[in-house]
Order: sequence, then structure tokens, then C-alpha cells
Amino acid sequence: MKEIIAYIKPHKLSDVTLALQKVEGLRGISVSEVKGFGRREGQEHACKIDSLLDFAPYARIEIFCNDDLADKLISIVNEVAYTGIRGDGKIYVLNVQQAIKIGKGAINA
Repeated sequence: MKEIIAYIKPHKLSDVTLALQKVEGLRGISVSEVKGFGRREGQEHACKIDSLLDFAPYARIEIFCNDDLADKLISIVNEVAYTGIRGDGKIYVLNVQQAIKIGKGAINA
């Protein structure tokens, strides 16, 4: 089982969500509004953040899926969320050892 965490521009959330809803076998996603900052590769000086207002807004998408579905979902998020403008976001993929449904105790639920 995989966990896919994607940070995307908020205005792309609707497009990404609609594209993901078309994928057979996807059981659901979680979305939250987050703020953050990043550094470009090779950047020597640190970004100066004066307050929370200086953080860029992002949408965080979390998806748990079977291993065989992960590459397809990653590809969809990558293609649909892309704008070509710096700061489009990141996608992280983690291995999940267990999933337990609360109250049922079922593993990989």
C-alpha cells in the first residue's frame, strides 16, 4: 500500500480532484489547505519569512492506494497540477505498512 502526498496550487485542486474521481479503484482522497515556502535547487541564501502572511498557499492531497494504482495516480496529479510556473508543488510517495479501520480492526481496509 502507498501513501501519496501532493502539494499543489489551490486553483488546480478542482481539476485534479475531477481527474482523480475518474480512476476506477480509487477509494477516496483527503484535502487540506496549507501554507509553506520552498527553496529552489542551488539557492545559496535562505528565504526570509517575516510572518505567516509570507507563506504561499497550497492544497495538500493525501491518497492511500494499492501499489498497482500508485503510478497512475501520481501521473494524473503531475500532469493536471502542472502550470509551468515556479512553485507548482511536490509529490511524495511513502510505503504504508498497515491500514486499520477503526472499530473493525481490518488490516488494509
